Amino acid sequence: MMIRDMNTPHTDPTPPPATQAELEAALLARGWNKRKLGGFIDCAGPLWTRKEEAGWAYGILAEDRHLNPARMVHGGLLETLMDHAVSAIAWEATGRQKCVTLQMDAHFLAAARKDMFIEARGKVVHRTASTLFMQGMLTVDERPILSAQALMKLIAA
Repeated sequence: MMIRDMNTPHTDPTPPPATQAELEAALLARGWNKRKLGGFIDCAGPLWTRKEEAGWAYGILAEDRHLNPARMVHGGLLETLMDHAVSAIAWEATGRQKCVTLQMDAHFLAAARKDMFIEARGKVVHRTASTLFMQGMLTVDERPILSAQALMKLIAA
């Protein structure tokens, strides 16, 4: 245990946590945009998007309401973000044809915590006339936290 002299000012080398506004300003500076799309993703989000060279990236800034009792980001939120991302990527890849998730297998690789920005990216790995085979990854600071494979069913117009 360290005892410090109460007459000298305490200087903590750890900076105070950023405010929500500061975190959001940093995301905006990096090219991310907060989106309101309606539906369930607005309840889970807010959702952030960014157009990148390889396609669209999606993200959620973890807040208190996204945490489970262990104070980690709830796995259901991670799977919701991944499902939204692979669905949107499939929709773009098919010329904006509607699709639904037939199956998604997710593998949790690491935990995420409050104030972490969780990024989602994915790709089509195979396509048949009615099904897309997708891969996706969630990351925090480029560190993988969830990998997934999904089957997306195209819906006839």
